[in-house]
Amino acid sequence: MANTAKIKVIFIESEANTRLRIEQALASQNDIHVIGFAASRRQAEQLLSQFKFQMLVADLSLPDGFGLELIRQTAAKHSDVDIMVLADSSDDPHIVSAIEYGATGYVLKSDIENNLVDSIRLLAAGGSTVSPNVAKSVLRALRSYTTHTIEKTPTSAQTNPLSERETEILHLLAKGMSFNEIGEILTISPHTVTAHIKKIYRKLQVHSRGEAVYEAAQMGLIS
Repeated sequence: MANTAKIKVIFIESEANTRLRIEQALASQNDIHVIGFAASRRQAEQLLSQFKFQMLVADLSLPDGFGLELIRQTAAKHSDVDIMVLADSSDDPHIVSAIEYGATGYVLKSDIENNLVDSIRLLAAGGSTVSPNVAKSVLRALRSYTTHTIEKTPTSAQTNPLSERETEILHLLAKGMSFNEIGEILTISPHTVTAHIKKIYRKLQVHSRGEAVYEAAQMGLIS
């Protein structure tokens, strides 16, 4: 059997008991390599600057700072790194902010024993661990941002070749959502999502999700 590459993960968690639970959950997982744990933002910044890693799993509440800024900086410096939030509850409004800043999923601390391993694997495989309810909150925020931007710069609507629905789908694509997840969030069928994405590719003159996101970012359609 061929060797499977390990998923290299850095954890940011200030609570000792939660760190212990994470270690126990990952103890027998041969495909996940824990590079290290950080209990503060300062320790996190040292780990992130010293080691190569594929995933950051971060608590948002740290003793010497807020995890959101750490997520934003990591997403900006390491575009190929997956970021997951360790959340106390699924209705925490900071999850939405974290996803807007670059996180592509979250796992509840209460579900570490049941969901952490699968969530890490799913995220590393290109999936998203964002529930429809949280994703809808992100979509509402994106809609608000888009409306505000258009109101400030009326000509921006003319430079965007995509329709409002296509722009919404593009934002969700950029967040790593699957076609099925996008359909659930927007309450449309996966077939309709596929049809919209084909139009997006044609209008942007691209052939893949990555090319679409890159081209849209270059055009200023997404941040």
